[in-house]
Amino acid sequence: MSGVRSGGESEPATTKRRAVVRRLMAMLDDLDVGDALPSERRLAEELGVSRPTLRAAVDELAGRGLLDRRHGSGTYVAERRIAVGLTLTSFTEDMERRGMRPGGRVLAFRVETAGARIGRRLAMSPTEEVFTIRRLRLADGAPMAIETLCLPKALVPELRREDLEDGSFYTLLRERGIVLASGWGTVEPTVTTAEEAEVLGVPVHAPAFLFERISHSEQGEPLEYVRSVYRGDRYRLELELKPVPR
Repeated sequence: MSGVRSGGESEPATTKRRAVVRRLMAMLDDLDVGDALPSERRLAEELGVSRPTLRAAVDELAGRGLLDRRHGSGTYVAERRIAVGLTLTSFTEDMERRGMRPGGRVLAFRVETAGARIGRRLAMSPTEEVFTIRRLRLADGAPMAIETLCLPKALVPELRREDLEDGSFYTLLRERGIVLASGWGTVEPTVTTAEEAEVLGVPVHAPAFLFERISHSEQGEPLEYVRSVYRGDRYRLELELKPVPR
């Protein structure tokens, strides 16, 4: 039908909503994280639009992670989401590149036998020893992710817990002449468990991203297996798309 979008929204309504989105984004430039927006009624009057149009614009910005709608309380400026690209860089390097202060806290540090599952991932005997290290990753002091790192003990036998407090594991490897040359990983949506929610400071069953990665040396040997749970309210994925060569 002419003038009607497939989702049932007319072209004039879409144009009006986009205009409201632009005006709201301009308004956000003058607000800080956690600041409340005016009430829906007052904001609709100030912008000269209907409340349904305003609500649609707010919903769009909330979907982008720019606004936080709290039932029974109001709408607030959300914390900035960090764009995560799928690259072989450390969390520390990634946050520094974004102008944020990286940090971390070691939650668990132990030596144990690899077992069948980790042994398969690291191409080693299940009876060989691995470091299993669980860390809370921080950006500007805020919890961002829980990372579980497994690596062969023989790779860095002298590794200590304090080496990884507020430090980059990749930098530590480079200092020892060990280079991560390639990696393979997956990303999938998940929700936080009760324990993860408590550590990250989010509600139980909050949306999250589950990252799993195996990194290899220049010789193709597996060097690390990493399982990370990232807060879904502070991250978005960025993908560079290219056509497949013909």
